[in-house]
Amino acid sequence: MEPLDHLEHLDKQLVDELALVARETVRDELLQQTRKQRRTATLYAASGAVALYAGGALALALGLALATGLPGWAAALITAAILGVVAYALRGVARPRHPHPAPPAHVVGGTPPAGPPGGLGLSYPPPPTQAPRWPEDPEAPHHRA
Repeated sequence: MEPLDHLEHLDKQLVDELALVARETVRDELLQQTRKQRRTATLYAASGAVALYAGGALALALGLALATGLPGWAAALITAAILGVVAYALRGVARPRHPHPAPPAHVVGGTPPAGPPGGLGLSYPPPPTQAPRWPEDPEAPHHRA
């Protein structure tokens, strides 16, 4: 028996204990981050709900203001049309103007660049010029007329 054999048991205990402490530390950190993110998400949801009610109250106020000089159905129709225009304008702002920009000229007709767009400098093969052809299976039945 070597003089250091009895220390192997202590090394294993130390490694197990360190792994346990590391796991607990990581778990505690993740729990703290999750609590913060959950609180932020709850506040955003509450803010959205309050904004929805505020928009409804604003639409009601607009309809009631129009109803002082118009019949109720006409005021409601005008309010709905105004809200529709606002929704369409907001959708237009949210959409990108140019969803698919044209590729650079050197990619369309010439050779591809030496590296990927990310700038990592790794080269990649050029795109194929035609679709790949798969060899026919000589054992497969032919259904050609």
